[in-house]
Amino acid sequence: MLELYGQIEEAVAAIRGQWNETPHAGIILGTGLGGLVEEIDVEAAIDYEAIPNFPRSTAISHRGRLVCGRLRGLPVMAMEGRFHMYEGYSLKQITLPVRVMRAMG
Repeated sequence: MLELYGQIEEAVAAIRGQWNETPHAGIILGTGLGGLVEEIDVEAAIDYEAIPNFPRSTAISHRGRLVCGRLRGLPVMAMEGRFHMYEGYSLKQITLPVRVMRAMG
């Protein structure tokens, strides 16, 4: 469990290096919600590859980035791309981004 906390802390530090806000909400964009990112006033868009310990998006239609900014004035984080067990990821890997968003605030 300590290893997981360390992974979360590393990811949070990388995100805070580009966006140091406390999000009001974390959003996982999926089928039918992808257009919501157009409503966000983007302050930082971070590729998953640039965030330590984040899984990599395997679906071609998923951009594979974390969008940070404001939605109707509120600070939010939105995941453009999500992960599934059928892609070979463990539950620990799949839930890490949600845990990171929670640790951000």
